[in-house]
Amino acid sequence: MKIRFSNKQLRDMIVPLFFEQLLVMLVGIADTFFISRAGEAAVAGVSLVNQFNTVFIYLFTALASGGAVVISQYIGNKADDDAGEASSQLLMFSFLFSVILTVIVLIGNATILRLLFGNVEDDVMSACVTYLRISAYSFPAIAVYNSGAAILRSLGRTDVTMRVSIISNVINVIGNYVGIFVLHAGVAGVAYPSLIARVFSATAVTIVCFKKSNEIYYRIKWIFEWNKEMLSKIMRIAIPNGAENGIFQFVKVALSSIVALYGTYQIAANGVAQSIWSLAALAGAAIGPVYITVIGQCMGANDTEAAEYYFKKLTVISLVFSVAWNGFVFLITPGILHFYTMSDEAIRLTIILVIIHNIFNAFVYPFSGCLGNGLRATGDVSFTMIVSIASTIGVRLMLSYVLSVAFDFGVIGIAYAMCADWTIRAIFFILRTKSGIWKTKNVI
Repeated sequence: MKIRFSNKQLRDMIVPLFFEQLLVMLVGIADTFFISRAGEAAVAGVSLVNQFNTVFIYLFTALASGGAVVISQYIGNKADDDAGEASSQLLMFSFLFSVILTVIVLIGNATILRLLFGNVEDDVMSACVTYLRISAYSFPAIAVYNSGAAILRSLGRTDVTMRVSIISNVINVIGNYVGIFVLHAGVAGVAYPSLIARVFSATAVTIVCFKKSNEIYYRIKWIFEWNKEMLSKIMRIAIPNGAENGIFQFVKVALSSIVALYGTYQIAANGVAQSIWSLAALAGAAIGPVYITVIGQCMGANDTEAAEYYFKKLTVISLVFSVAWNGFVFLITPGILHFYTMSDEAIRLTIILVIIHNIFNAFVYPFSGCLGNGLRATGDVSFTMIVSIASTIGVRLMLSYVLSVAFDFGVIGIAYAMCADWTIRAIFFILRTKSGIWKTKNVI
């Protein structure tokens, strides 16, 4: 069997992705700090709109993931021109799709927000409208960045996206400081820096992707073409991903309404625990995209033996990394909780929630999340979509209601349901990987 990726190459992909995700999280915390200085209405408005914007971000991510699978497989097949054409078509379609969504949101922003959050106070609604309007301008930049990042990650050049992310986030933080403390611009003071940072990221990544020194690069002639066959290959991966992510977001909203049924201390503990969970989840977030690059290239080369080898190797890496990182996050949790003003009861509940999450995130998520990315990279997207949607609704949503409401477990019941969802997916994905059915899938 040919060794297609050395340990150094794998490390050089994983480490930048991890630090990129960590930086985004830290900047998110900084954003929350700056937004809180703009007043309660601004905090509420930004929070509500961010929930809405997440839907669009997931759509752009799903589209980019579809492109990444196709590009990775072409790279593995040594079909550089086809990979370049797929990249260019991904850029074109992502941009057009994002512009259409931007126009829809700009025309109907107030109407959309009143349909979603019609009962909020007038000052909160005003903040929502301002933030959504400015956010909508950044949709094309998000889509274009994701397209370029898909190419660079397919090439294993995650160091480029990390460096761009560092500069982008510095721009965002400085801009927030100026907008809030110098210009006193309120919601606009935090919205425009995000727009500027996203435009920078999109521009920087696109410039890199046009360089002919790259193995794969954008070409003008392909950007202005409509290749139905190539776009169809991308959509066969992107649409199931988009459907899966869309259902997941819907269930998250539904679960937030269940959390709201409980007392203040449970709501507070759940909110703080989710922040710590996000930190613990960074290991899986860093390794997941590597599966797409590595497994995708192996499948593109029709080397199923190598794909099987890297399925096992990456799973071992993700398991070891996840156990170590989740353990570390749990050890620093008491220190993190010192920054929150909560009752002893809320602190105890937060620690329990973190223990439940981190155990399953360490030992189960590498199989339910990361392994699922590997199956998608082979083209086995219908299976992963069906399992994920069925588990999200049938296990996470339904079991959350049964445990938290019927059995009165509260937010702990929702945590158990989340872990049960991961466990069910893990079982199905492990069995699917062992079955070898994914070897028969064809993307390109």
